[in-house]
Amino acid sequence: MPAPGELTFIAPRGAAKPPRHLADLTPAERREAVAALGEKPFRAAQLSRHYFGRFTDDPAAWTDIPAAARERLAQALLPRLMTTVRHISCDAGATRKTLWRLHDGTLVESVLMRYPDRVTMCVSSQAGCGMNCPFCATGQAGLDRNLSTAEIVHQIVDGMRALRDGEVPGGPARLSNIVFMGMGEPLANYRRVVGAIRRLTDEGPDGVGLSQRGITVSTVGLVPAIHRLAGEGLSCRLAVSLHAPDDELRDTLVPVNTRWKVREVLDAAWEYAERSGRRISIEYALIRDINDQAWRADRLARLVRGRGAHVNLIPLNPTPGSKWTASRPEDQRAFVAALESHGVPVTVRDTRGQEIEGACGQLAAAER
Repeated sequence: MPAPGELTFIAPRGAAKPPRHLADLTPAERREAVAALGEKPFRAAQLSRHYFGRFTDDPAAWTDIPAAARERLAQALLPRLMTTVRHISCDAGATRKTLWRLHDGTLVESVLMRYPDRVTMCVSSQAGCGMNCPFCATGQAGLDRNLSTAEIVHQIVDGMRALRDGEVPGGPARLSNIVFMGMGEPLANYRRVVGAIRRLTDEGPDGVGLSQRGITVSTVGLVPAIHRLAGEGLSCRLAVSLHAPDDELRDTLVPVNTRWKVREVLDAAWEYAERSGRRISIEYALIRDINDQAWRADRLARLVRGRGAHVNLIPLNPTPGSKWTASRPEDQRAFVAALESHGVPVTVRDTRGQEIEGACGQLAAAER
């Protein structure tokens, strides 16, 4: 039986199971796994320090572990999960999109974005997506499978290594923020996404040691999973991909709305905000002549004002052959003005990566 909040109405097309990896395991499970290999349990902390602290899974670098044990530990607990197909960069190298091939040939993407005051990574939680939003390249491709906890974590670990080693122009840097806004619906892969958050925020050597406050989890509005997340004791930010304030339009733009309506989604979000102490981000892709009317901005404002929520407007990054495109500048300005007239905090997202197939899922679709 699924745990509360787990989804049962989506079946991935692929069923290949990724190999077990150190990042899939809790610290206690790592010690048990090392002991089962005939090694002292403290080797688990050594492996964790190399992977989570030094960002290396190369046994040759494990000089504190006997040479005779390195290969056995590497094969059992640090198998190769994914390989880089290619990196594509723009913005003078400040934006780098990576296409990954997983162990079973599945393709996923991550994006590293460097700004003057921060570095953000956008990571995937699923290969494809089962939410079927018509304006999204990933949603139209369908769902291949969930990513494992380790496959999620490795995207960030590799990004942190690249920043440390100066592979991204601007010199060595540290990661500031992680957003679960890449391929997939994070809360449809609930257990593994929460596991990844734990690994990323556990103190070393057990994890990477990042702050939960620098992590944002995006959802189209899986209400039972939002309620469950509210009980996890996390301080991550929740971003709700709303895209329409009225059920009639949202049923089309975000088909899961036929199951959980706008007010149900927002009520669950307000519960998460109350229990986590973090304000909610309302994500709203502005689509020309579809959802960008000023009256919809007025309706949206009436739903969220007084809740401490922040509206993040996203100029749509169009995909090839799609009828959906970004709003006209004058309509975007009117939408912003309508929200501000109600005192609702609003920003327009800085769009990056259009010239490198930056919309989620485009690069993987082109490779396929």
